[in-house]
Amino acid sequence: MRILVVGKGGREHALVRALAESPGKPELFCFPGSDAIFELAQPVEAVGLESLIRWMKAQAIDLCVAGEESYLVNGEGLANLCEKNGIPCWGPPKESAQLEASKEFAKEFLVRNGIPTARATAADTLEAAVTAIADEYPTVLKFDGLAAGKGVAVCPDQASALDFLEEVFTQRRFGPGRVLVEQCLTGPEVSVFAAIVDDQYLIFTPARDYKRANDGDLGSNTGGMGAVASRQLVPAEVLTRIEKEIVQPTVDGLRREGLPYRGFLYFGIMLTPTGPQVIEYNCRFGDPECQAVMPLIEGDLAEFCLAGARGELRSDLISFNEGWSVCVILASAGYPESSRNGDLISGLEKITEARIYHSGTKRTDCGAWETHGGRVLAIVAGGATRESAVQQAHSAADLVGFAGLQRRRDIGILHF
Repeated sequence: MRILVVGKGGREHALVRALAESPGKPELFCFPGSDAIFELAQPVEAVGLESLIRWMKAQAIDLCVAGEESYLVNGEGLANLCEKNGIPCWGPPKESAQLEASKEFAKEFLVRNGIPTARATAADTLEAAVTAIADEYPTVLKFDGLAAGKGVAVCPDQASALDFLEEVFTQRRFGPGRVLVEQCLTGPEVSVFAAIVDDQYLIFTPARDYKRANDGDLGSNTGGMGAVASRQLVPAEVLTRIEKEIVQPTVDGLRREGLPYRGFLYFGIMLTPTGPQVIEYNCRFGDPECQAVMPLIEGDLAEFCLAGARGELRSDLISFNEGWSVCVILASAGYPESSRNGDLISGLEKITEARIYHSGTKRTDCGAWETHGGRVLAIVAGGATRESAVQQAHSAADLVGFAGLQRRRDIGILHF
């Protein structure tokens, strides 16, 4: 089997490694990829989606796996072009990927289908957003579009709200777009992932990520400073309620509204005092949750994704380890406001009891690794208990060093 994975970050590195460990040993390619990914998959000579499709046809690619969300919604859409050209794609078409690409679209979908979520108002100017907030703090502000995980602000007061709104409407940090002013929900968060094939689905191992930059959930919002995953993370009765009130109605709603879906769907959920509510959808695996979840998958992920892309949910092909997995992110100096490239990384060769996924690294001419992005590395370890997984992951992370390294030391500990 010949598989192309589309993306370049730590999530895609984890996906590529999981596919490489499938029993059939598929031949793997990646676009645009990274130096670390290219140790497992071959690079692709293409420029843009049209060129990539031509390459896939010429190379007789059996399956395209969408990792990075932007390719699903930019241009004609990766999955749409694959369908036109007879290439099975594990990832939804552009129309369905609006669940992630537009916060407003997702909110309207949730309300139409009676799926529990926070109340919200859309605003297209700074003044309209301030009016919608109506001095109800804390409030949640969401840019209505893709923003690489940085388009959401939980604002405790007017000053922080105005700072975010200035970024959106005056500085246009994320490009043109509206803002969703949303009720601030309270409670622990959980990330639930489902593999959806038309009207069927399979729920994967739940995870919890850590968005704030500093210990104690303090500091700036980030793309994620770590994650913990386990089938034991959420009580069985809560997961059953999530499936009944959120996952099944979402799948039913997609079918009812003519939105085809074959691929991973991420449900960001808040476990509020009145029950689980949807915070957001992502039309792919989360990052860094993917790095925590992938090591817990057993079986043949490659065949599972191929069957799904062809319209068959083969839940018999995979199973899930009942233990725990902890992912610790090592970030570069200045993250998340900026990042610093070119700092030499040491200690990777010392890690023997954990997995290393590269999010933002680059090979030097002499073969060493250096920083090349905000989130640099994900150090992931597992264990039969949460405590053992936490100890293994943090001990392994202690072995790695580079100038300006930032890291949280409460990943897997906080919230428990």
